[in-house]
Amino acid sequence: MVWQIMAGIFFAVVTMAIGYYNGLERGERLGRETRPHAETELSEDEVLFGTEPTVRAAEESFVRAMPEAVVLVDGEGTVVYVGDRAADLGLVASGRLVDEDASGILARVVADGKSRERELELPIDPDHAGTPVIPGNSGHGVQAGERMPSNTRYLKVRISAIGDDRYAMFIGDMSEQRRFEAMRRDFMTNVSHELKTPAGAISLLAETIGDAADDPDAVRYFAGRVSKESTRLTELVHRLIDLQKAQDATGVLDAKRLSVLAVARNAIAENQVQADGRHIELDLSFEGKPVPTVAPEADGAEESAGTDTDSPDVHVSCDEEAITTAVKNLIENAIHYSPEHTTVRIAVATKDDGSKVAIRVIDQGIGIPPESIDRIFERFYRVDPARSRQTGGTGLGLAITKHCVADCGGTVSVWSHEGEGSTFTIELPTVK
Repeated sequence: MVWQIMAGIFFAVVTMAIGYYNGLERGERLGRETRPHAETELSEDEVLFGTEPTVRAAEESFVRAMPEAVVLVDGEGTVVYVGDRAADLGLVASGRLVDEDASGILARVVADGKSRERELELPIDPDHAGTPVIPGNSGHGVQAGERMPSNTRYLKVRISAIGDDRYAMFIGDMSEQRRFEAMRRDFMTNVSHELKTPAGAISLLAETIGDAADDPDAVRYFAGRVSKESTRLTELVHRLIDLQKAQDATGVLDAKRLSVLAVARNAIAENQVQADGRHIELDLSFEGKPVPTVAPEADGAEESAGTDTDSPDVHVSCDEEAITTAVKNLIENAIHYSPEHTTVRIAVATKDDGSKVAIRVIDQGIGIPPESIDRIFERFYRVDPARSRQTGGTGLGLAITKHCVADCGGTVSVWSHEGEGSTFTIELPTVK
């Protein structure tokens, strides 16, 4: 009797084991048959990203790591997948490819299966890329090296077939590269023009003097013109040398503790003759209160920027020549572009609980148009070339200022409104 019970239990266990393994095999077979992307189990050697994490997660991580933005579409332009960086580029909306040029490229790829690449020029959507530059807008502030939002975006789009009715769009934003290319072209054009103009004028004037050798008055007049053009050419060469020195100064600066008020006073002293000639008053203030433009203890002599005084002051660690040049250039520009009988204010004030100091040069001049405000720190860029020639400007002063301030660990920025004047601000970290 006992052995019959044991035999029954054994038979039941065997039956359950056979049923379990049969069910397991059937489940794996059904899984393989219904799996959407593979008919057989994939090993780690058969997939690009391995089996852990999941292939989809690995694919998405790979797409995010790519330098281009990615969009997957079908042949009709319906979006299958859109990467995070591609969503705001203006090519897709409501799950479809909406740009006509991109749709045209896709249609040609669908027709012959050949990959195609093209650069598209698109208007920027203000909701996604910031407000474009609008002429007449009330004042714009921009830091040197930054740019105002543009109205146009340049996208390099490549479309390739990747499977049955699946097409990959690779999108690269070329806007910054196109901007730098334009800057380089402008620089080469401008430097050629700036060097050629005075050199050509000197040659022509010299010929004219020879023709007027019998007229002493004409000779004196044209000789004066030659001298003026020669001075302009010399100033341009000196400015180019200063710019090169400012660009190459990193690591060789003589940084020391300096009085900011002393720096401002020295910069004012170097521009005082020009200001007097145009009847422009130079005012200096510290923390909103007027202070003398010449230190009382200096008795009219040039003040050392490292001098400590008992009067309120703030100090920075900078190369004295670099920071003085930066402030001097800003004051010089303010004088050149301000009407006579106006005031240029130099305001020194601490900020951020005393950890930084701001040196502001405020004029009542012609101001800067919005479309030019992010380019004025470029070499040779000038808002009004004709006026710059009249004032003797070279278009290099602000570029030199930008490099000098950067070498001192600070930033320079500008706010301006046409017809109301401009404010240039240098910010530097303070020291005790």
